[in-house]
Amino acid sequence: MSNGLAITNLRLNVEATGNDIVDEVTLTVEPGRVLGLVGESGSGKTTVGLAVLGHARRGVTIDHGSVSCGGIDVLQLDDEGKRKIRGERVSYVPQDPASSLNPALRIGTQLMEVLEAHDFGGSDEARKARIKEMMAEVLLPTDDEYLERYPHQLSGGQQQRVGLAMAFACRPSVIVLDEPTTGLDVSTQEHVLATIRSLTREHGVAALYITHDLAVVADLADDVAVMYAGRVVEHGPVRQIFTNPAHPYTRHLVAAAPDIEGGRQIVGLAGRAPSPGKRPQGCAFALRCELATDECRSAFPPVTNVGDRHTARCIKVGKVPTSTVATPLAPRGAVKGDPIVELKGVNAAYSGNVVVHDVTLTIRKGECLALVGESGSGKTTVSRAIGGLHREWDGEITFKGEPLGLTSRKRTMAQRLGIQYVFQNPYGSLNPRRTVGDLIVRPLLIAGSSREEADKAILDVLDKVNLPASYSGKYPDQLSGGERQRVAIARALVSKPDVLVCDEVTSALDVLVQAAIVDLLGELR
Repeated sequence: MSNGLAITNLRLNVEATGNDIVDEVTLTVEPGRVLGLVGESGSGKTTVGLAVLGHARRGVTIDHGSVSCGGIDVLQLDDEGKRKIRGERVSYVPQDPASSLNPALRIGTQLMEVLEAHDFGGSDEARKARIKEMMAEVLLPTDDEYLERYPHQLSGGQQQRVGLAMAFACRPSVIVLDEPTTGLDVSTQEHVLATIRSLTREHGVAALYITHDLAVVADLADDVAVMYAGRVVEHGPVRQIFTNPAHPYTRHLVAAAPDIEGGRQIVGLAGRAPSPGKRPQGCAFALRCELATDECRSAFPPVTNVGDRHTARCIKVGKVPTSTVATPLAPRGAVKGDPIVELKGVNAAYSGNVVVHDVTLTIRKGECLALVGESGSGKTTVSRAIGGLHREWDGEITFKGEPLGLTSRKRTMAQRLGIQYVFQNPYGSLNPRRTVGDLIVRPLLIAGSSREEADKAILDVLDKVNLPASYSGKYPDQLSGGERQRVAIARALVSKPDVLVCDEVTSALDVLVQAAIVDLLGELR
């Protein structure tokens, strides 16, 4: 396959120990097709994606294997050769468009730089024509005024489309997309996915799409590869994988995906994948698999053919049902609890510009109220007003029948403890210099509780969020994303609030961690 992507027996090691973090990865993507690479955080997806460009993160080395992009083995090139083909033969679209675009350069200038770096087009006039052509292909304005804008003057979706224009500018053979729609609202996400789908097929590009969002893979990809603990455990056509998954891990991934109709219960998965270098002798998933036997734990399973172009690494293939079992949700009756928070005619603004108009809501005890809408629709602004984190609002917000002050500083201690806020990004909401225990008890200490009472509360609340007591001495950088979010929830719960405001608390988490967090919130309710 000279014009697509072919990864053969790829292995990457940790320099310090020699232990592998990715091993025996073999994947192919034909021109015009999209391969979705899915798995939990830490499974090795991004590591494989970077290896396609001949790159490894600091402290990691590419031990052996081959990566062919358009007929060229990237791993055999020297540094200069790798720099030359990046953007020309193989392109990369990162997760965060804001950080990948230079904030000091105009959009048109950045697009021109890409073309000039690879001497694409041969002349400035040809390059300017190519820029306008690419802007049109990603459905962005082609006029000079738009090209004169800076990245901060664009929305997140527009920034990501500019990133796509850069990636496709030199007509590469292969493109790697590393969760490019994470953080975008569903409408913007659909537009970006449609653009990727169109460009991939129109230009005959082999696309590797890295994500934890199974809904995106089902909508976009032709084939899917499932990674677990650095190895591919299942690979095949997307329809076969999602309707008849052969590997127990894949079945758990599918069962954890949310059902938009709300007809079944999402199911999480206990435990954690083994850390790099600590993979057990047999099947790495055996420790979490309800079907595991001594044979699974003693021998690494070979690749087994399941069907047409469908393979899995599991000795149980053909011996257990491959269809996923959906657990129906129990009927939910109307919530009859008393109103706990009420909003009446609430308006909110930023620098005098009104962005929320006349919002009226009632939240009852024991109820979960979902606030949905596109980016910029005012969801977070309303939630921050409830939490006392936004000062430009008017109207009336009451808590237990009592009016709330404009900000948290103007509210009583009981009101501040009674309404707790969990932020979207646990990486930014936890102080990296404080231990988990210190972070959790801070609300209690501020409220005047004794250290003895606070220490007892740590153990109780860690148990509620399914974290061991030993985690109280850890720092945030020692935790996974899901564990950090559990700590953030624990901190919010320690004051025994009546209202928990959750601002997109699962948006950046993989599907199994999402399921665990949603299960936890459901139990707390």
